[in-house]
Amino acid sequence: MERKIKILIVEDDKYISNFIAVSLKKQDYEVLVADSGASGLFYFQSHHPDLMLLDLGLGDRDGLEIIEELRAFSDIPILVVSARGQEKEKIQALDLGANDYITKPFHMGELMARIRVAVRELERHPNTETDNVFSRDYLSVDYVKRKVLLDEEEIHLTPIEYRLLLLLIENQGKVLTHRYIVKKIWGYENSDDTKSLRVYMANLRRKIEKDTARPRFILTEVGVGYRFADE
Repeated sequence: MERKIKILIVEDDKYISNFIAVSLKKQDYEVLVADSGASGLFYFQSHHPDLMLLDLGLGDRDGLEIIEELRAFSDIPILVVSARGQEKEKIQALDLGANDYITKPFHMGELMARIRVAVRELERHPNTETDNVFSRDYLSVDYVKRKVLLDEEEIHLTPIEYRLLLLLIENQGKVLTHRYIVKKIWGYENSDDTKSLRVYMANLRRKIEKDTARPRFILTEVGVGYRFADE
């Protein structure tokens, strides 16, 4: 028996999500529907969908944050279905890792065609087992369970600290400037105010480094930014 393609719809407008879900089921797709960012991430972790349709204007999370978070550990095709129609928002979503972008209101035929394109690409390049855990020395990060462990003991990071850590790991070996990090984490386009960043980075270091005077992971590039050790 051929396995059905499993599609996760993350959309807080029930009329739209029901409309899309019914149409997808008629095309013999397996469908999951989440009405918030939190439930979307839960369904992603628990049901391992093949493809995600993602609204950006969710009530609890910005869809752009979800794209960025998922791209830290997953290559799942993401099709943005959003009322945000400005060019800069489309560019931002695609630059963060979305595979396609369709603006509401949309024609269902066009959405189905774009899904078929994503499915064909998926079949040409099937997902291999993804590495869901980063591990180096005594530090481990389980991306799926959102757990950070030191010597196999779980530690608590605030959401900002966790995002900082993922950003650093994703770019390990590269020097990230203060401005770049502020933009990626807080979304400010232009800001030379790095005071908050220094505070959060110091807290993160205290939590993951055994010796903050001689850090193993987060290295300071004086006057420039930070670098996560790549070995």
